[in-house]
Amino acid sequence: MVSPDQVAEMIKVGLPDAQVQVQDLTGTRDHYQVVVVSSEFEGKRLVQQHQLVYGTLRQAMSSEAIHALSMKTYTPQQWAEIGQPA
Repeated sequence: MVSPDQVAEMIKVGLPDAQVQVQDLTGTRDHYQVVVVSSEFEGKRLVQQHQLVYGTLRQAMSSEAIHALSMKTYTPQQWAEIGQPA
């Protein structure tokens, strides 16, 4: 099991400019929902954005420390367009 803070840190190691929000969906510390905002997503399709995030969590997912992950990814411009502060 990993904590929400550990999940956020793993993502930030792989995507250093990322803003990350992590929610433990079940209280079991292995089912997470993340929102990731990064300039690394610029010009990439949604599946490519998700692959970048999965890549940062590969070890935790392969060991099943993270059993399930849902995510939303945004570029900084998309994040601003939906009215979220940078």
